[in-house]
Amino acid sequence: MKQYHIQKYKSENYDVWNEFVAQAKNATFLFHRDFMEYHQDRFEDYSLLVFDENHKLQALVPANISNQHVFSHQGLTYGGILINQKTRLSDFILIAKEVFEYWNQKGVQKATFKEIPTIYHQIPSNEFQYLVFLMQGKLVRRDVLSVLDLKAKFTYSRDRKNGIKRGIKNDLIVKEEANFELFWSEILIPNLVDKYQVKPVHSLEEIQHLHNRFPKNIRQFNVYQNDKIVAGTTVFESNFVAHSQYISANTKKNELGSLDFLHDYLISNVFKDKDYFDFGISNESEGRNINEGLLYWKESFGARSITQDFYEIEIKNYKLLDKVLL
Repeated sequence: MKQYHIQKYKSENYDVWNEFVAQAKNATFLFHRDFMEYHQDRFEDYSLLVFDENHKLQALVPANISNQHVFSHQGLTYGGILINQKTRLSDFILIAKEVFEYWNQKGVQKATFKEIPTIYHQIPSNEFQYLVFLMQGKLVRRDVLSVLDLKAKFTYSRDRKNGIKRGIKNDLIVKEEANFELFWSEILIPNLVDKYQVKPVHSLEEIQHLHNRFPKNIRQFNVYQNDKIVAGTTVFESNFVAHSQYISANTKKNELGSLDFLHDYLISNVFKDKDYFDFGISNESEGRNINEGLLYWKESFGARSITQDFYEIEIKNYKLLDKVLL
């Protein structure tokens, strides 16, 4: 039986961590240390590296800890145990047992995981869902992502087609920008404060810093009418997926058709060679409610639902993995 040992992440692991992320079968640029550490002052990092008996890195666990409760990772959209393309299910079970036993020895009580949606996998990788079953994990939240399959046949609704026509009639123009300030200051922040009394998860300084570090992955598209910004979206681009992280427009969005025009441009031109366009969630109240108007808008492009589950696992249940492999 293979043997593994655990090492808590240190700054000297920066290169080997990022090299593994680049070739992992269930990872995206969000797990690069430069992305994870932009908000390191908010979280106590508790990330782990898993090595085999030959001292070869076999898995990563992006995580933070709070009050003996491990999260994977509270600053990221998704998380889990990252593995390479050669990892077999039996290896994954042994790796997971080693990770949870390590946490148990450190006095950790619980772990909360946000699963990585399957559309972000490089190749099939549902080992973690099986692990949750084996360890009697508890489903504590389920969000619904509206995803457009760009490789399948899809059609826009009449409402979306009419919106696109209004955008053309109103002489709207889409521009990709390297500066996020205009969208953040004139559109996104005012809208979020007015509607929800909140600010974006990323400050202007943070998103600009992340774009500078990941210019091919974090992209800003603004819509203009007569040289005045009227709408925009911030897109997180990974290997197979383009995801609208932030979407916002001024009060004339329906009259101008700005968001319809923008997203048709992205779907039909910029990201037409991707596998999926992810409009994100329309959930509120930890997944238990849906903003029906927002959901309708996304689905009227042809997007349909996939789920993202959040699980809570008792650390002591690692002992249940002892008798899985016969």
